Amino acid sequence: MLNCFVPGSQGLDRLDPPPAEIPESCVWVDLLEPTLAEERAVERLLAIDVPSREEMREIETSNRLYEENGTLYMTATVVTKIDTDRPESAAITFILSHNRLITNRYVDPLPFRRFVAFSERHPSAATNAPGILAGLLESIIERTADVLERVGVGLDELSAGVFASPATSGAVRAHDLRAVMERIGRDGDLTSKARESLVSLGRQLTFIQQSQVQIPKDLLARFRSMTRDVLALSDHASFLANKSSFMLQATLGLINIEQNNIIKIFSVAAAVFLPPTLIASVYGMNFHFMPELDKPYGYWVALGFIIVSAVLPYLYFRRRGWI
Repeated sequence: MLNCFVPGSQGLDRLDPPPAEIPESCVWVDLLEPTLAEERAVERLLAIDVPSREEMREIETSNRLYEENGTLYMTATVVTKIDTDRPESAAITFILSHNRLITNRYVDPLPFRRFVAFSERHPSAATNAPGILAGLLESIIERTADVLERVGVGLDELSAGVFASPATSGAVRAHDLRAVMERIGRDGDLTSKARESLVSLGRQLTFIQQSQVQIPKDLLARFRSMTRDVLALSDHASFLANKSSFMLQATLGLINIEQNNIIKIFSVAAAVFLPPTLIASVYGMNFHFMPELDKPYGYWVALGFIIVSAVLPYLYFRRRGWI
């Protein structure tokens, strides 16, 4: 799908249907899951080379960030499908060419939709191509910050439940530890993808500021501010990653403790019932000549031995604090 945006009185206006030829007034050309014909049309009309989907997936910096004939080619990694159980990292290419921005993407993340809705109501957000680029990057960074904030709140809730006293309301029960591990794993995966996106955005912002393309000073100040935000969020993401690792290790430790308690109970039970089993085995032998068989109180004496031999180990274990 090819979307063409032009400045209007109220903000950006989307040309609907898309024009056969891109007008000179178009400041933003958005390619969403473009067909090969649409890519070729944009390349022909704007005299640029739109990276293919395979080229966008390459991780080398030289293939993601480069300048050619006064045109900046920038591919960034953005986290998508955050509100699902399977978030993904997707590559989005930004091409800044002579006061015209071209975006090539195969996903429709929430920051793009938010920026489009905002720019359609605010003329100051869409005066030129670098301004649109700055607005898109700010929207992506804000969304990443929301993700990290949500992960932080979730880890705090898990920490309060895992380390709370068993009698405390909201404490995690032993049978819920597997669900806790699964949630920690999802949060850790989301944090990892957010860090990857922040690293990519940080490189892109540095590349923009060091490029030879003329960018207004006020926008350069915005890009520098975004760079500081990205660095701060990267540090916070590293903190959350360490906290996720700590929570995972703590949960594994609690699981090991629960397993050890179960094994200890079986061991104590085996030790308690071993003497009674030995006595019962002796008096369960099928020998004809056994002294106690002729005594009228032999059965009760043997039964008493069995009970005493079971009670004494139990009391000993309780006194030592083993159970």
